Amino acid sequence: MKPHQEVINPEFASLYVEERNNPYRECIQGLANEPITVQALLRRAAELLDTEPGFAGLGEISQAVIVERLVANRPRICIIAGSPDHPAHLYDHEHTLRAAARIWQNGGVPFAFGLPVICDGTAQSNIGQSYSLASRNHSAMAININFEGHSYHAAYVLSGCDKTPTGILSGLAAADRARRAPERGTAPVWAVFVPAHVLKGGTIPATTREKLRVIQNKARAAGDEQLADDIENNCRYILQCSSDEAFLGMLNRAVEHGLIAAPEARTLLNELAAATCDDKGGICAFNGSGNSSRTLVSALGFVPPEAELLIDEPPTALVARYVDSLFRLINRPEYAVCEILAANYANAIRIHNATGSSSNLMLHMPAVMRHAGFDVSLFDYEAIGNEHPVPDIFAHSLTEQRDTHVLAQQWLAGHHHGIASLYKALDALRVPLDLDAPTVAGKTWGERLAAIEVAVSPALPQERSVIRIHPIRDISGTDILRGNFFSSCTLKVSGMATSQYERFNDHVFVVRYYENEHPCNDELHSGNLVDTLAGMPELTPELLAALRRHNYAPADEDIRTMIQRGTLSFAFVIAGQGPKAFGMPEMFAPSQYLRHHGDVEKTSIMVTDGRYSGVTKGACVGHTVPEAFEGGGIGALMNGDLLWVRLSDKRIDLLDRDAFLRGELVPLKAPPFEARHELMDERRARMEKRQAQIAACSLLDSVSTAEYGVVPMAVHRRATLPWRKPAGR
Repeated sequence: MKPHQEVINPEFASLYVEERNNPYRECIQGLANEPITVQALLRRAAELLDTEPGFAGLGEISQAVIVERLVANRPRICIIAGSPDHPAHLYDHEHTLRAAARIWQNGGVPFAFGLPVICDGTAQSNIGQSYSLASRNHSAMAININFEGHSYHAAYVLSGCDKTPTGILSGLAAADRARRAPERGTAPVWAVFVPAHVLKGGTIPATTREKLRVIQNKARAAGDEQLADDIENNCRYILQCSSDEAFLGMLNRAVEHGLIAAPEARTLLNELAAATCDDKGGICAFNGSGNSSRTLVSALGFVPPEAELLIDEPPTALVARYVDSLFRLINRPEYAVCEILAANYANAIRIHNATGSSSNLMLHMPAVMRHAGFDVSLFDYEAIGNEHPVPDIFAHSLTEQRDTHVLAQQWLAGHHHGIASLYKALDALRVPLDLDAPTVAGKTWGERLAAIEVAVSPALPQERSVIRIHPIRDISGTDILRGNFFSSCTLKVSGMATSQYERFNDHVFVVRYYENEHPCNDELHSGNLVDTLAGMPELTPELLAALRRHNYAPADEDIRTMIQRGTLSFAFVIAGQGPKAFGMPEMFAPSQYLRHHGDVEKTSIMVTDGRYSGVTKGACVGHTVPEAFEGGGIGALMNGDLLWVRLSDKRIDLLDRDAFLRGELVPLKAPPFEARHELMDERRARMEKRQAQIAACSLLDSVSTAEYGVVPMAVHRRATLPWRKPAGR
């Protein structure tokens, strides 16, 4: 240990939190209990940092000194970490200790606690997904309870993956809103988020790749060009858990067709899994919920500019700068959590659109705002999108050397400025942004942009840049759709190719219905999908003839050709996956398996009251409200029903089948609830029975709909405040 000395940073030597009530002064028990936790944390920090060159030491860390700081109302800062069983949080322990040391050096009192973090990849395609969305609400509650129970002033958040950044932000926002009650006499809540570094994607080992080529050759020899092409295309991706899932589907097909034995497939999958993740960990390099959450908290202004796109754990000097930025916010109410949220929410929606971020954020963004007390719904997102179109300026690719790890490398090389470059590019394209909104850098976006000469350096060719200064295309983000059998649903148009978007506009699809994900997975796993679809008894000669007439196809076109050309297109409807039915799991597996049935995938859509992985591509409609469990129209659909999709009008309607057979496109006036009530009751009973698979404490039983973020009803009821400034203010 270095000699005892006072080491308070002169900039913050006189910083005390301004508030009427100090629980550590008014109540002796916290003052007696907590100093030993602070002391233990600082001792561990000293053990880590004492040998680092330039470390100034911690001075005296006795319980007496800690007590003095608590009574004097020095800033009480909690460091919120994740759990080391998640790849994004491997180095949280060291980061926590570095942050604790700097908080003490700045005259504050550091505390630390961790949060369980469920990995959506690990939970994928198993019961874990039914706990995934629930974990966000539980995280928000846990954060709020610990933050309020121990009366912290501010949070230094080690932001990770999936739902935890928005779960943590929700809990902090709820605390900030509660502290506005005059009776509390407490200061607001301040926070900075430091996202985990980006995980470098893996590479398929050469020997494994050769084994895959052998399977491809066998597939071609057996006449299965589709399987061979699917393997080839998947090998173009960086190796990641989602591409491993695709290989699982392909190798199952290879086993089913007798091309390889099951043990050989198992060996290949093991080899792929072992080569997937870099041992430094981090947030996966695809633009899924993890990196979309990084983008969100950055766009909301909560991330110090130097912390946005790391590729390794941050060194002590960088952590010190992050902590200093948090200290500079204290006693400045304009930088409180709820103020930053309200000022930046519209900006964040436009950034979400421009970057093609995960559709999961369509749930998480309203959830955060409702925890903050603001009356925000899915329709605020829609209204902001309708005010001004936002182009796609984010050329993210997992096959063309433009993944998030490459984005971070370009940032570190000084070729762009992360989120500020996105703001600057959109501003140059005349997209309306609130540039007076505050950020934790202590500057407005306008001030930050003024310091940037160009959004992207001309030294970086635009074809290599992830961030583009010229629009890639006009359509972007996520659309909100309406229909005659539901209130709303979402479609991530950024995940669709332009040709697919155009092909599916004003198109009629035949429903293939599943009561949950598992029968759909079983069917899509099969190599006989086309045979199964072609054999649907609902495909009567009259319906096939009507489809040929509608799509100007030859009258004698056979059913396989109809499927191949899209004359006969399917809507794979997966119901019973909503929040209350089954926790709203991601439909990643069925969407991924569908992608590897080339002809069918090119002409089909998927519709669910569940949600999708952030990495999902294709025409995937989700978040359907009301869900089937609540009596929604999606639960009344049957095989052979006809859906009329009009993307340009943002509508999906259930058609009158008899009218269609006559050559007319007539949407039903209402879903066929009365005629199918017995069927719906039977399906509801099966959903209730299926719920027994989920622990009762994690059922999403008393929550709002997806339109309002699937938040606890108490949160939903309290969210009554307007978030936008009145006109003229």
